[in-house]
Amino acid sequence: MVYGKILPGVFLTRPNRFIAHVEISGQVEVCHVKNTGRCRELLLPGVKVWLEESANPARKTKYDLIAVEKEREAGPLLINMDSQAPNKVFGEWAAAGGLGFTPALLRPEMTYGNSRFDYYWEFSQEGGLRRGFWEVKGVTLEENGTARFPDAPTLRGVKHLEELILAHQAGYEAGVCFIVQMAGMEHVEPNDATHPEFGEALRRAARAGVEVLALECRVEPGRLEVSGKLPVRL
Repeated sequence: MVYGKILPGVFLTRPNRFIAHVEISGQVEVCHVKNTGRCRELLLPGVKVWLEESANPARKTKYDLIAVEKEREAGPLLINMDSQAPNKVFGEWAAAGGLGFTPALLRPEMTYGNSRFDYYWEFSQEGGLRRGFWEVKGVTLEENGTARFPDAPTLRGVKHLEELILAHQAGYEAGVCFIVQMAGMEHVEPNDATHPEFGEALRRAARAGVEVLALECRVEPGRLEVSGKLPVRL
């Protein structure tokens, strides 16, 4: 996916989960944060951030904060933290044949049971109609070259995994895809220290036949796209 007009800034403060104060060309601006998660390890005072300028003059905030440069001993790491981006990136990748086939139908936001999954797909082949669901999770937490999810407890994430198991038992193909919004990671693993229930649910889903996939991204200030697959360690 490609953003519009991009410019750099310096993060100052985050009064609440929706907005941030950012210095842009010497001026302090109120910016919309496109990630309502904690992001405490990313949004530190003084870090370099990247913003997309809105073309809508009626908006209350002129800019969206979409990426941050994380300082590390190994060198700065550019992380896309736009929580809306992973679904778009996965959709582009799947529609282009990333799953090993080109779906005849790829529909976002599909309800099944008590959950709304990110994608429902169908594919016709000689043996009949294949169909299934994908749930997409964006990953922004990095620790020593390892990508971990989640960065905060997510009861909703556990619920999605349980519903994927039920969908698979009902005859659908089912999968959860971790979109790693940074480059250079060795692997992806559940963050058991933060939310052990999610890790247990993920391992339970894998044993039940739910596919667990991780995709690394090529990250630029104004672009995010899949560059390849990453191992998942359960």
